[in-house]
Amino acid sequence: MSGGGRLLHTLRPPRARSRAWFRAQARLRWVHLVLGGALMMPYILLSQVFVTLATRSDVLNSLPLTLVAYAAALPLVAVTGLFGLVRPLSVAAVRPLCGVPGDRLAEGPARSWAARWRASAWWTLHLGVGALISGVSLAIPPMAVVLIALPLVPSLRETRYGFGWFSTEAAPVVAPMLGAGLLVALALCCGAVGMLLARLAPVLLGPTAADRLAAAEERAAELAVRNRLARELHDAVGHALSAVTLQAAAARRVLDSDPEFVREALTAIQDTTRRTVGELDAVLGLLRDGDPNRADTAPAPTLAADLDGLLARTRAGGTLVTCRQDPGRLGDWSQLPAITSREAYRIVQEGLSNALRHGAGPVALDIRLHTTDGQRELEILLTNPPAPSRPGPDGRAERSTGGRGLKGAAERAALLGGRIEAGPYEGGWRLRAVLPLGHTGHSGSTGHTGGTGVVADGGVR
Repeated sequence: MSGGGRLLHTLRPPRARSRAWFRAQARLRWVHLVLGGALMMPYILLSQVFVTLATRSDVLNSLPLTLVAYAAALPLVAVTGLFGLVRPLSVAAVRPLCGVPGDRLAEGPARSWAARWRASAWWTLHLGVGALISGVSLAIPPMAVVLIALPLVPSLRETRYGFGWFSTEAAPVVAPMLGAGLLVALALCCGAVGMLLARLAPVLLGPTAADRLAAAEERAAELAVRNRLARELHDAVGHALSAVTLQAAAARRVLDSDPEFVREALTAIQDTTRRTVGELDAVLGLLRDGDPNRADTAPAPTLAADLDGLLARTRAGGTLVTCRQDPGRLGDWSQLPAITSREAYRIVQEGLSNALRHGAGPVALDIRLHTTDGQRELEILLTNPPAPSRPGPDGRAERSTGGRGLKGAAERAALLGGRIEAGPYEGGWRLRAVLPLGHTGHSGSTGHTGGTGVVADGGVR
């Protein structure tokens, strides 16, 4: 549409614009009905074959037998309407042609039998009514043209299709009005039927309670996956920034006095950033591909393969980290379930990041496997002295706030049926995570027992 055309369209009165929209929508609904008639033709042809074999008569030249064939085709239409793919095909046609808002129609194939029967009813109604509208749309316009042209074409009065009425004196006067009336009646009938189908579409093609529940579960699952990607980004990038900041600050302090330490710190910074860029690229790749459900299969660091590197990078910043590991009967952490090893690594990483950002002094890390009441559990215990409180604007001690990292760690623990406790402990700060692995005798299985969140004693960092 040109600029002038758009301006004229804008300047039209609202009532005129609504009439123009209604006329356009009525035409689209008529197209929808004709489409239903076209889809009905194979069913009618098939039923005509059966009627011809049963009656030994010519169905095409008999109006009653044609109606019988039409009626016999409707059960066939209803049976095929029970297929699950009928509903998405119908919805794809209803949205643009009937003007029904998309949120009032169901998405995807019909799964329950209730939804299948409703889709079958719509399929039968659409094709059945569409066949009738298609028939009258093909028959009435030529008939109306003949009636309107009767006074202008004298030879039409002698045709045998007039059944003798065309040759009467009243025919030239009444025929044009009758022809115009048939066209008006056809337009009104098509508009009324199209409007009726548009109103019935949300009833028969709308989402059922099961569809709404499935859609809610799908959205919840997608949100959970996206939350996990957000946690991966936070943990990887947050820890890297904390470690790199501390390493750079330590290297700057001894730049002139200890070149060897500076060299080790720069190497650690390079290694930390390289690993973080790789993890960041993997997560962003999932988002770019538009398939967050692949998050569980994306490569991620684990306790078995990457704990030593994490500790080395943390120590390179000058923080003393002591680590005691007791894998118990597993022998080593490679025997842990993959998801437990991955989430445990992230919990340790978040604990070390917290210690670097908010703590001061050495960090003690204890990772051990133990059995409590027949339940195998992986326990992660991290303690460190807190940093001196910084005075706030009002002169009072400023408390650390936020807690996104610990909240994410609690979500990771809850995913495995575990729990996390974080808060002040004996003059320092303690983070304790317990991840169940299942009962003894079922080594390597993760027993999901329903976890809890962060138990904060005196605040969350």
